[in-house]
Amino acid sequence: MTDSAEFDALDRKILHALQVDGRAPVQRVADVLGVSAQTVHRRYGRLRVAAGLRVTGQLRPEAVGEEEWLLRIRCAPDRTGTIARALARHSETSWVHIASGGTEIMCVARSGAVTGPTLLQALPNTPRVQEISAHCLLHTYYGGELSIVTKTGPLDDDQVAALRPGPHAATGTATLTATDHALAAVLARDGRAGYPELARAAGCSVSTAQRRLTELRRHGVLYFDLDHDPRVLGRTKLAMLWLGVGPAAQDEAGRALAAHPEVSFAASTTGPANLYAAVNCPNNAALHRYLTGPVAGLPGLTSVETAPITETVKRAGTALSRR
Repeated sequence: MTDSAEFDALDRKILHALQVDGRAPVQRVADVLGVSAQTVHRRYGRLRVAAGLRVTGQLRPEAVGEEEWLLRIRCAPDRTGTIARALARHSETSWVHIASGGTEIMCVARSGAVTGPTLLQALPNTPRVQEISAHCLLHTYYGGELSIVTKTGPLDDDQVAALRPGPHAATGTATLTATDHALAAVLARDGRAGYPELARAAGCSVSTAQRRLTELRRHGVLYFDLDHDPRVLGRTKLAMLWLGVGPAAQDEAGRALAAHPEVSFAASTTGPANLYAAVNCPNNAALHRYLTGPVAGLPGLTSVETAPITETVKRAGTALSRR
């Protein structure tokens, strides 16, 4: 990656630092990067404006008894934008993309493990919707607090170790209190919200807010991720891959896919294709090289479907304004 007129190496270092720990204090980030706290604060503010940078707190679906579904909605091109923005306003969706030249919408929806996405009940009656398919995510090979920044970030191992928060481990399904839900709602909007703000929202003391947030992180219920414009990393060609792999090779292929530098998310799914991946490349030529090289070499591969993303309408739970 090379510096551009908008973003440089220091911007990407700050991005990487926040990917390691979204709530890392400014002074700690500054010490690790060898710059002043004022510089980090100024650059962070500029990234928020110029690149839509946002730290977001996310509840791990399996920890709170939820599932994630990938929905593919094919519709008439003249209705794609309207339907996509309606989906972006729905509380169940966390990501909404327009893909395949504007003929398809792809979104991620979270729902209860028993009910499935309720928005599926309304979609069949939506005018100009031609086809709907729903695919449950069964196992995530790469994603969550790990992202494309984790793979491409410029920090070395010592810097990452100095920023990494304390150890945590998933402990199965958790029962969240009203305080926990209130904290999570604020953190979903701003993962760097201060403890006084969190305490006010949850109606508890600052010490209680701090203790509960620490516990949720330690038990793997809550994690922090970044939302940002892909231009910061110079990888603006985004696409989704649907891969068919023989069952005997599926796990090996999933783990290999997760290790590819181009992959920001990889999971096994239900449906005709049993692996899904989100990929980030600099341009069409790089996407072609990736498809004909690393993807073609995956074990047990029988089919590949590629859907380039035309527009992202909702990212990390937040609907984006039209450009």
